[in-house]
Order: sequence, then structure tokens, then C-alpha cells
Amino acid sequence: MSDAVELLRDLIRIDTTNPPGNERPAVELIASYLHRAGITTQTIAQDPDRPSLIARVRGEDTAPPLLLQGHIDTVPVTDQRWSRDPFGAEVVDGFLWGRGTLDMKGPVVMMAEALRLLATHSPPPAGDVILAVVPDEEMQGTVGARFLVTEHAELFDGVRYCLGEFGGFPFSFGETTFYPIQIAERIGVGFEVVFEGPPGHGSMPIRGGAMGKLGTALRRLDRRSLPVHLTEPTRLMVEAIAGRTSGATRFVLERLLDERTAGAALKVLGDRAATFDPLFRNTVSATIVQGGDKHNVIPPQVTLNLDGRMLPGFTVEEFTDEVRRLIGVECDIRAITDGSTTPSEPDMGLFDLLADALVSHAPEAVPIPFLLPAVTDGRWFAQLGIQPYGFTPMNLPPDFDFQKTVHGVDERIPVSAIEFGAGVLRQVLDRYGRE
Repeated sequence: MSDAVELLRDLIRIDTTNPPGNERPAVELIASYLHRAGITTQTIAQDPDRPSLIARVRGEDTAPPLLLQGHIDTVPVTDQRWSRDPFGAEVVDGFLWGRGTLDMKGPVVMMAEALRLLATHSPPPAGDVILAVVPDEEMQGTVGARFLVTEHAELFDGVRYCLGEFGGFPFSFGETTFYPIQIAERIGVGFEVVFEGPPGHGSMPIRGGAMGKLGTALRRLDRRSLPVHLTEPTRLMVEAIAGRTSGATRFVLERLLDERTAGAALKVLGDRAATFDPLFRNTVSATIVQGGDKHNVIPPQVTLNLDGRMLPGFTVEEFTDEVRRLIGVECDIRAITDGSTTPSEPDMGLFDLLADALVSHAPEAVPIPFLLPAVTDGRWFAQLGIQPYGFTPMNLPPDFDFQKTVHGVDERIPVSAIEFGAGVLRQVLDRYGRE
């Protein structure tokens, strides 16, 4: 086993399930790995048990600094029936098994290894390369990336681009193997929706009360969608995929590039619509209902919580108006945001370098821009004017279901993907600012 693989195995054995996190031992392990290569590090913490690690390799100052950022906390394994110990870090049939192998201890190890190789086997980079290993991404990043951006922004002075999760691994569409590179992400917006109506005794039914309004709203949320929107990141992605297809498939994809026909085209895509639909709409999902305190009393008020995800370029007010129209009944809606952001017009200046590095290691790869339906810590660094890219290169086998495996049962990564990802990232670091 390589040193990088052994580092990942040791990291998997450290339980950093969030909550509570307790990421310090993992951060210290990575710091020790980098110190052996002569790389200076520092830790910065809002919570002493949950520090961030900052490492920097000095460059020639002929290019802006480049940031690599990743988180070391993981989601729980509660009530999941794994085939192997999720913290055992077993290597079986060419895969390393364990929680965090994909999200995101594996990619963090790739970044650390690429930085080590840069420091020990390459001339100084054109610009400083900064590695930020942070806690708490799985719980909004409050003591991790958000804390660094709001309280220690000077660490990232001059940075124009950062690389983080997710992107750089394959998915097949037709006969083509695409490697999406994330250039934007949706932003999380929560909604608290309050329905009111007359209270009463449970033996005397009330029509149109708070519960009835809730029922109408839930039915509409289940059966209807928010309007279709074509944003720049999605347009770039669909154009790239369409350019590698033909016949009926290309015809349908080209219909996605017109908001007037995109809704119908999404329906034609069938199973593929699940992948594309969230890239064309703001979305909301009902997650929590609260109301009533006694079985025989009709409550005067019921609250519904919605998990919303907003496309780049929209305001919270615009999103709220869409949700209000979708619900369609009298209610009070309050939007809950964390203040994060994502560029509405992505800076594509680093895309070609990332794409070329991928193709040099995976000649079959067709890199394409990608809008992530979920959120990452990249949204925090975007507040500093930094363009985030989701770029964690992995050579996954064709039958590997990344979406099902990440955060799921039996999370695992091919052992070969660690060396592959570190090699791609090292090439990026070597060539950054020199072309």
C-alpha cells in the first residue's frame, strides 16, 4: 500500500461523524503527514476540538494563489446495515471500505498527497498553493469554512480559484463517458410555512382550517414543480453533452436549451430526468410538520418546514414568491438562509486546465461543466470573490453508482482512485499559472 492509501485508512479509523465531529485527531494526522514533507501548517479553531488545518507551499508569485479545500467530517452510519465495518478501513477486491472514503476523506488525501508531491518533487509553483482542511461541512460549515471566511479572510488574499468537492469522476450518457467538473452549485434556503385556521373540538370537524390548508399545500408540493429556468452553468453542461450525442437524444437535449420546451423535454428523458430536473428548477421538499398538542383539539396553527435549493442568479425573494404560488393557499412564509452565495456567471478561466489534466490521465474522458444540485463549502469561499470548482478526480468503474454510495451504505473507493486523483491534481498544480 502507498503512504497515501495508508493515510486514508488511518483517517477512516478516526470517527469524525458530525455531530459531534471531533475532527482534531484527523487534522493532526494530516498535519503530521505534511510535516514529513517539510510543509508548514497551522491550525485555526473556533472550537478547540474542531480545528481547520491550513498548509501552504510558496510559489514564484507569477500567478495568484490557488486554494484546495476539503472537509474531514462525515455523515452518520446510524441504522445503516453495512457489509463491513464503516470505520474498519478494510481493503477488499481493490476497494477501500469506510465512511468518508468518497465524502470526503479520500479526496482530502488526494489533495494532501498532491501537495506533498509538489513540495518534494517539483519546482516551486507559479503561485502559492494553499490547502484548507476544515471541519463541519456536513452541518453547514459554521465552525469550519464559514468561520475561516468570516474571521480569517486574509488567509485567502489574492485567491481567484479553489478546488473542492464534487466533480472529476465519470458518468455515462449513451456511449460517452463524461467527467463533470462542477462550476456552480445551488444554494440552500429553508422555509417555515405557517397555516392558520379556527380551533375547535375534534368531534366537530372544521373545513378549511389549518390542517386542511396544510393538506392542500402538501398535495400541491407532491404533484407540481416550480418553473423551469435555464441558467448559464446548466446551459454550458447541456450544450457539452448534446454536442457528443446524435439523433433523438440530441434533439431532446437541444429542447432543454429553450425554457419554452425544456419542461416537456424533461418528461421525455424518463429516468434521466431525475439527474437533469434539479438543474432546471428551484426545488422544495417538505421535511417537518409541527402542530397540535392534543388528539381531540383542532389546532389553530400548523407549521411546515421545507428544504429549498435555489439556482444561481436568483434572489431569496424571487424564490419565496415561487414557493408561495406553488403552495396556493393562504399562509405565512419565512425564508431562512445562511448568507452563502454562488456565482451566477461562473469564471471558466481554470476549466481548460482541469479538463486537460483529466484527459491526460483518462484519455476516454469528456470533461463537461456541471451545476451541483446540492451545496458544498465552495459557497463560503465564493463570498470572497473566489470561483469554486468541484474537482475531486476519481477513476471509478463503469458500474459504480456514486450517487447511491456517497452518504449511503457500504461507501468505498477504488484503491487506484487515490493515486489517480493525486496524479491529476499534481499535474494541475504543476501547470497552474504557466500556460
